Amino acid sequence: MQGPSRKVLQAILYETGGVLFLSPALDLMYDEGLAYSGALSLLMSTTALLWNMIFNVGFEKWEARQSQRSRTFMRRFIHSLGYEGSLTLMLVPLIAWWLHISWLAALGTNLGLFVFFFFYAFAFQWAFDRVFDVPLSAKDTEQCSV
Repeated sequence: MQGPSRKVLQAILYETGGVLFLSPALDLMYDEGLAYSGALSLLMSTTALLWNMIFNVGFEKWEARQSQRSRTFMRRFIHSLGYEGSLTLMLVPLIAWWLHISWLAALGTNLGLFVFFFFYAFAFQWAFDRVFDVPLSAKDTEQCSV
């Protein structure tokens, strides 16, 4: 699977898993109720979904320009760190506003979520690539010329 359909499927599956984890976790942490936590989860997921699409387009363009194009452990590490780190910068203000907490408390909340999502992103991307194959940007040039 390649192209836009791959990106859309990847992002939707990733965010669906995220919301399924995040809603009950936020409810447990802040005791605001599952509906309130679910609404925040959906806002965070929407932000993450849009950013996921943008980030992956940029990452794959960068990846396609590399002399070694295969998805190594380090490349997956850089991908996860770059995506989750930049997403943190976007979500801290949203979390602080929604939960009526300080930016520092929101950062602490997001860092806890970052740890989970860092490993989740790594594992999800590995599994997704195994099931749907890697994008053309991650294939060596010999594999691309079919």
